Amino acid sequence: MSRLEQLFRERQKKSLLMPYITGGYPTVHECRHLLEAFIAGGADMIEMGVPFSDPLADGPVVQASTQKALDEGVTPDDVLAIAAGFSGRLPVVLLVYYNCVFAYGQERFAAAAAAAGVAGLIVPDLPVDEADEFINICRSRGLDPVLLVAPTSTAERIRMIAAQASGFIYCVSVAGVTGARTSLSDQLPDFLGRVRAVTSAPLAVGFGVSTPEQAAMVAEHADGVIIGSKLISMVADAGDIDIAVKAVESFLSQVNEVIK
Repeated sequence: MSRLEQLFRERQKKSLLMPYITGGYPTVHECRHLLEAFIAGGADMIEMGVPFSDPLADGPVVQASTQKALDEGVTPDDVLAIAAGFSGRLPVVLLVYYNCVFAYGQERFAAAAAAAGVAGLIVPDLPVDEADEFINICRSRGLDPVLLVAPTSTAERIRMIAAQASGFIYCVSVAGVTGARTSLSDQLPDFLGRVRAVTSAPLAVGFGVSTPEQAAMVAEHADGVIIGSKLISMVADAGDIDIAVKAVESFLSQVNEVIK
């Protein structure tokens, strides 16, 4: 049983709290402070993005954080080093675009991620029907290759993803890019029901969750709640890392309370 599978199997609340941050944002040092705030706020798992110049799945907030990290000179190795500092305390999952993996080398990247204690890899721009080699490499290193499914996915494609599911399935709440939203789709329960009908893998929902109320709604139907853009916006708006750390911890604590 993988570390992610064990985490979901042993969960003691309705849904796991899975906050996201771009690795190395705002700086490598400050990113570590934010991850400490994630843990203090009740995170069950950390999702961290590897900065990339063309993040196709991300909206303007995450794009801006990625550019800031790139401007700081953050590399995949820097993100892996950050992950290594936290992976012994709770599972860390990396979101990484395939170009980064390809440039690094699939085998080499998987080996480096495993050495850093990373529990899983999310590659949002690698289609499931082209991912067999990467999935096998991940599994050979004890990594869960986490696959994404969208509301627009056909029944056939959902079955393909479910057949390869490992760790959990990342359910995209909307047809679009990441970003905080004032409301979530009324169709989300039906969408999750379609996915559950063909898999026993845990389902985590991301893209758009930005309030405790939305998190509570998601937690009624999903096994994990992913929050990213909201947290990055809080950091950007704070303008000071100490203020940002306190705000992020307080917000995540509120979310954690409503999904217990």
